Amino acid sequence: MSVLVTGGAGYIGSHLVRYLADCGISVVVADNLVLGHRECVDSRAKFYEADICNKEAVAEIMRMESVDSVVHFAAYSQVAESMVKPEKYFANNVGGTLCLLESMIAAGVKNIVFSSSAAVYGDSGDEVLSEELPLNPTNAYGETKLMMEKMLKWFGAPHGIKYVALRYFNAAGAHHSGEIGELHDPETHLIPIVIQAALGERKEIRIFGTDYPTPDGTCVRDYVHVEDLAVAHRLALDHLRRGGESVSVNIGGGSGYSVRTIIDTVRKITGREVQVVESERRSGDPAVLVADSRKAEEIFGFKVRRDIEDMIRDAWNFHNRHSGRNK
Repeated sequence: MSVLVTGGAGYIGSHLVRYLADCGISVVVADNLVLGHRECVDSRAKFYEADICNKEAVAEIMRMESVDSVVHFAAYSQVAESMVKPEKYFANNVGGTLCLLESMIAAGVKNIVFSSSAAVYGDSGDEVLSEELPLNPTNAYGETKLMMEKMLKWFGAPHGIKYVALRYFNAAGAHHSGEIGELHDPETHLIPIVIQAALGERKEIRIFGTDYPTPDGTCVRDYVHVEDLAVAHRLALDHLRRGGESVSVNIGGGSGYSVRTIIDTVRKITGREVQVVESERRSGDPAVLVADSRKAEEIFGFKVRRDIEDMIRDAWNFHNRHSGRNK
């Protein structure tokens, strides 16, 4: 039996594909390459350039490749863009997931691991986020992820579909080989942006707010290594294949790192200077956001293995090797 990875040419998806192949699992990738990179897909995986909105084609892939489980990454994920183009996000993220679920029903596939997001919580006012908190997204991207989770729930009873929704915090790092990593255009994530500054690809780094109630005055966020995320997906797949129940869980490190800590760690790892400009706070940025990931550990044994230095060292290795590439 095979695992179908939608969006498997993207950042997190390509790392999962490689990890599953390393584990001896048969992997099939479906990606329309709008955002993904064909060269990042492990050669051991069977690749189809396909859009999940093409229900008939995806169902046929599932049948031909004897797919028994799906890992679903295919979605747009830029928060700022989602606020000015919500129609793009609802059509692609929610509409695409509906099509994928219909393909699963047609092909008789019952298991799905879904790439959700901490954005489903919105601004709860809590520094440590647990799954028991209310779900009140504050942007269109987060709302689509919540709607996708709800769809999985409601498809369960009538169609026998079981799911694990993994609510990530901040994915970071790269494969330890340096061969694959983060290739976003535009880049909005802090660690690669700071690394770009260290490489001279950016003039400076802007810190938005230095007067937060945190040890150094800058925002604190939870980061998880992309290779730890790959392990989390494998554990979630195993849970479903063993007949486990549907569940939504947080995936994070359980501790946070400030913006200044990220910048200082990049300086330490790279041995290069990073120019910093301090600015006013951005509206809506909470001081601290950290994951309570105990539920994932209790249900299927997930634990982070890598810390912030590992994340930055692997990200630096990747970006330094690929410096100058069009992102």
